[in-house]
Amino acid sequence: MSMIEINDVKKIYDLGAESIHALDGVSLSIEQGEYLAIMGPSGSGKSTLMNIIGCLDTPTSGTYSFEDELVSEMNDDQLALIRNKKIGFVFQTFNLLPRVTSLHNVELPLIYASVGTSQRRKRAEEVLEKVGLKDRMDHKPNELSGGQKQRVAVARALANNPSIILADEPTGNLDSKTGEEIMVLFNELNATGHTIILVTHEEYIADNAARIIRLHDGLISSDEQN
Repeated sequence: MSMIEINDVKKIYDLGAESIHALDGVSLSIEQGEYLAIMGPSGSGKSTLMNIIGCLDTPTSGTYSFEDELVSEMNDDQLALIRNKKIGFVFQTFNLLPRVTSLHNVELPLIYASVGTSQRRKRAEEVLEKVGLKDRMDHKPNELSGGQKQRVAVARALANNPSIILADEPTGNLDSKTGEEIMVLFNELNATGHTIILVTHEEYIADNAARIIRLHDGLISSDEQN
């Protein structure tokens, strides 16, 4: 069985008298170690699909299984546990705490996972070194460039050794050169076995992935190897 199995998932948002069908019957399998890009215009359903894969939202109907667990029927506490232990998130806006160091930002998921202090620090140092920021551990976000902030965010995503890394427009706030450097980092992570799911509207970013899924009006319009 695949790592991720999504079967006929629909997501409907009720806005008073109007219903928005954000996803209209999506079926998708993702294998461990895949490098996948999800693309589509604004309103195509890509953010909704990402939120469901990331256990930030649940389907209105259909099923979602993640590592043989039926996520679509989990309660909020169970979903929070999956998010913390199995999914590393990287966002366009970095989402770093401004008043604490890179090291402490990376430690956060480990704190939520109740990892002890010395083990937590050791792991945070390891992943910061992995993303090339060993010399910036004690710097706060306002002392870092955009690319360095995103590397801290990637290190934080790696902290709990997640099953998948879910990146939402990870280069959206970066200039093209810095964006390419971040994509090199994702490529290296995938080469070492990390499953990466990338949401983007940029073709040159999606070209890094081995598989590209395109959404249109809440449905998969194409699913191709790159």
